[in-house]
Amino acid sequence: MCAAPVDAPPRRPPPVRADWLSKTLAGLGAGLALALAASGLLSQALSSLPLPVRGQLAMWAVPPVWMVALSGVYFFGSGRRAWLWLGAACVLAWGVLLGWRLAA
Repeated sequence: MCAAPVDAPPRRPPPVRADWLSKTLAGLGAGLALALAASGLLSQALSSLPLPVRGQLAMWAVPPVWMVALSGVYFFGSGRRAWLWLGAACVLAWGVLLGWRLAA
């Protein structure tokens, strides 16, 4: 066993990364776009329900999805990676919604 020298300085935690602003903006912008696409997909999936019920469910689905995306961006290693993953998820969700609407 190799013990650390007694006079070694204590380890410091890694510094806060400087890309927290880009992660936050990714969560705000791309997270909102993803939440709106999820709301549209939910509305399409519940098309058999009456419009007032379907509208309320779709409307109230936006904040939880948006908040999950906004809080989840800080788990990404960098702001660029957060933008790429959320952007790809947005493109996929909006593509599925557009394809569903065109097929109906």
